This record gives sequence, structure tokens and C-alpha cells, in this order.
Amino acid sequence: MPVQGPKGARIVEAIGSTLRGFSAGDKVVMGSAFCGQCEQCLAGNPMYCLSFCDRNFGVQRADGSKAFSDSQGAIGSHFFGQSSFAEHTNVAARGVVKVPDDVPLEILGPLGCGIMTGSGAVLNVLEPKPGSSIAVFGTGAVGMAGMLATKAAGATTIIMVDIVPERLAFAKELGATHTVNSKEVDPVEAIKEITGGGVNYALDTTGVPPVFSQMTQSLATRGHGALVGAAKLGTEAPFAIGNLLLTGIKVSMVIEGDAVPKEFIPRLISLHAQGLFPFDKLIKKYKFEDINQAFADSADGSTLKPVIVF
Repeated sequence: MPVQGPKGARIVEAIGSTLRGFSAGDKVVMGSAFCGQCEQCLAGNPMYCLSFCDRNFGVQRADGSKAFSDSQGAIGSHFFGQSSFAEHTNVAARGVVKVPDDVPLEILGPLGCGIMTGSGAVLNVLEPKPGSSIAVFGTGAVGMAGMLATKAAGATTIIMVDIVPERLAFAKELGATHTVNSKEVDPVEAIKEITGGGVNYALDTTGVPPVFSQMTQSLATRGHGALVGAAKLGTEAPFAIGNLLLTGIKVSMVIEGDAVPKEFIPRLISLHAQGLFPFDKLIKKYKFEDINQAFADSADGSTLKPVIVF
């Protein structure tokens, strides 16, 4: 079993002898791993690194070595490039983002994955115009981050779709203008009624095939939808091409918010400092000894984004 932890924020204790740009004592956010040398990395698209899966889910370094061991031998490391649940961890500098000293480190870890995924899909891919409309399917941390980003971008009709009343109520508190319980009503019909024909933008954070179909059908003519919800390889979703061809819609598949972490994470921190992206409201902190409770609360939905504080 590898040491897990897909996102984290730490203080640098030591750096490699040839590394420049970091010093011991720096506050950093750790992001996903990428090679920095393939055609996608060189083109400025590191989240589409051609070795992304191996580097983030292979639980070892690129050369096959592992960073951790016990009396039984080597233990899988570098989960999502970092294994941030370890007390100390070893990461590649290209995936690390230095942050200002005055920013509270304990809220920054989620920026390296889930928060970046939702907000990046909105700000980097959909790019909603001020005054536009958007529907976000799913009110987990990724969906809520997407919603906060749409608000920061100036969207004025923000529709959140889910089946959990408490989550929908919380979304309303955070700035959603409308909520739709898709267990009670047809979300496509509800969205078209709210907007008078469909939304300009839509985001599916669930990866559930019927929800993906609902997202595409909720778009207005020439609307733009994005999928960030992960599904098992080979999963197929209904796509009504006979109906949708005439709409001219666009659908994007998005990994990790299509972000360049060293550019995007400081951008999110700046928006937060201005009060425009209050992602800290999605977070609940747990002591390390309560990590199992954090997992349980995340699984049952009572906590959107648990953060383990060492």
C-alpha cells in the first residue's frame, strides 16, 4: 500500500545541491507530477503530460525507486507526485509552488488538486463572461470551487445541481443564484426554465454518464461545457449527436483545471486575499491522529474538503 496524499502544503526543509529558486523555510504548495520535457509540457500544458499517469499513479520515481521504506522493504511513494500524508516527503521541484510567507499554510493544500481542478476548469477553459450563466453539476469540493470561480469571473446566473439538499443550501450561502435538486425535477428542464433556453456554460464534476448527458443538453446554442469528473476507463456516456449538432455546443475534457500550477495557484491565492475566492469556507481541519475520521467525513459528505494538519 503506498503512502497516499494527493495534495499538500509544506515548509521546505532541504533542497538538492543544484536546485535554484527555493530555500529551506519556504512555504510551498505541492502539485501533480509531470516530466517537463514532453511535447505537452513544453507547450505549456503540464497537466496533459504524456507520462502523467505513470508519474502520479505509479507510486514511485521515474527511475523506479521509492522514497519510503520500513522493516519489510520499500513502500510506494510519490502518489500524485507527493504522498503528502507522510510526515516528510520528497518531491520534484517542478511540481512545487512557492507561496507568500503571510498566507496561512494550513488552508493551501487543496489548491494543488481539487480546488485547482474546479476553479481552473472555469477560469482557464470555460472562461465565462461577466453577466453570463452557468450550471455546475455536483456540489462537492470541486463543484463548489468551480462555483466560486464563476462568481469571481462575474457570472450572474449560477445554477448548482445535486441531490443533497444540505449541499444545495450551502451552495446558496456561498453565492449560487439558483439550485436544482435533480432527484426531484428534470435538471435540463429546470435549467432551461431558469435561463429561458439554456446556460452559456456548464461544468460536470461527477463523471456520471447520465449527468454528463444532462450537462450537454442544458447548454444554450453555442454553449461550452466541461467535464472534470473522473470515471473508470472505458466508461461511455450518452451523447445525443442528432439533437446537439444543430446547437453548435463545445465540450472540453479537462484534467487538473488545465492549469500551470506555478502561475495558477498564486492567482487563486491573490483572488482569495481580495475576498473574491473564499475557498477556505470549503475546508475543515483535522489533527493527524483523526485522519480516519477525516476520511469517513469526506466519504459521507459531511465535510467537503478535509485538511490534515500535522
